Amino acid sequence: MSVTLTPLIDAQAIERRVAEIADEISRTYAGLEITAIIVMNGGFFFAADLLRHVNLPVRVDSLPAGSYLHHASTGQLTLRGGMKLDPRGRHILLIDDILDTGFTLAELQKKFLADGAASCRTCVLIDKDIPPERKKAKADWFGFRAPAQYLVGYGMDSDEHFRNLPDICILREE
Repeated sequence: MSVTLTPLIDAQAIERRVAEIADEISRTYAGLEITAIIVMNGGFFFAADLLRHVNLPVRVDSLPAGSYLHHASTGQLTLRGGMKLDPRGRHILLIDDILDTGFTLAELQKKFLADGAASCRTCVLIDKDIPPERKKAKADWFGFRAPAQYLVGYGMDSDEHFRNLPDICILREE
């Protein structure tokens, strides 16, 4: 099997948009402390760059979670670990790499609000262009809309490969 990577969004465009989102988040939460919860592993690269630009007090935690196995959604949220911080009373900012169906974000948002978070908003790098009726969540902030194709790079992977690419690419397996 051969793999073709077609560049979609370059590193410079990502860098510019990440700084813009950070400014929007800083204005929205002005005067508050936020708790950024990074959905791992995909959200790691995006969150690291984003949070360096946020001009607020920020606590950071991570949650290894997902609903994909290989290249398909399982339809079930899998938590592969827990968090250090208690969400009660906190303004949670969930950060993930990509919003496809939104299943993972919707489930995590429900969980944090049920656990007593003061608020829970979402931020993703990529909002995939799929019909709205198939989405279970909507991102409060997103970097780019992208076609409903398999994407890798800048944290997004294919069976743990390609996360370290600086650009976002469309992956085609032949």
